[in-house]
Amino acid sequence: MQVYRGLPILTAQPAGPTRLVAIWPLTHEGSVGEYQRLAHRAVDEVLAAGETPIVAGGTGLYLRAALGELQLPPAPAPGARARWSEFYDSAGPAEAHAQLAGRDRPAAAVVHPNDRRRVVRALELAAAGHSLAPAEGRLWSAETRQPTLLVGLRMPEELLERRIVKRVGAMFEAGVEEEVRRALAAGVSATARRALGLDEIASLPSSEARAALVLRTRRYAAYQRKWLRRMPGLVSVAADRPPGVIADEILDLARTRQHVPPRRAG
Repeated sequence: MQVYRGLPILTAQPAGPTRLVAIWPLTHEGSVGEYQRLAHRAVDEVLAAGETPIVAGGTGLYLRAALGELQLPPAPAPGARARWSEFYDSAGPAEAHAQLAGRDRPAAAVVHPNDRRRVVRALELAAAGHSLAPAEGRLWSAETRQPTLLVGLRMPEELLERRIVKRVGAMFEAGVEEEVRRALAAGVSATARRALGLDEIASLPSSEARAALVLRTRRYAAYQRKWLRRMPGLVSVAADRPPGVIADEILDLARTRQHVPPRRAG
């Protein structure tokens, strides 16, 4: 969600210059396919300049899209998403999932009934003669477009919990509620609307929104850890240390694998 302009506090956008941050207006309907093309171009430009690109953050899907060559399913037919979304909401998760199982059993096997977005997407694809299942399987390929060192930061759960609570508190002190109000008043796309915490901040009193955002962030962190564990070739690095120490270890790993130039003398 850092690709969107207008929610720098909510999405924790970096202060320094970073590619593919704040490039889309909030009204833009972004897609994994569009992001993949932009990410590939950015990586190739950095490499062509003789530098080492660092791809950081993002969901597991977008990370895989940036690093690999995902063969993504086609875009939905006009009106299909609205029809299947309405069906899911009226029929309920169990019935919608049963409908999916009747149309595409392999896809139903990898999608939980309560995952509204992916059930709707799987139904769209099934109705068009495609399947979500093959795309899901390709996510765990070890192949990348360029030689890549994949690093996952590992942190004790108690420390991670404290950092989540601290970060949420800092967001509210920095004015995230006003930021969300301005964004919604100007209009946001369905894609941007999925930004973590946007709906909670928009619809709940401040104290309840804080608690809800802490809970959602905790669940999201658990989801991210699950993703990382499934990524082939991942090197786990302890993150409960000073940033400089962590960076040095990652650089040493990269130099060992010849992904970055050697240290300069002096």
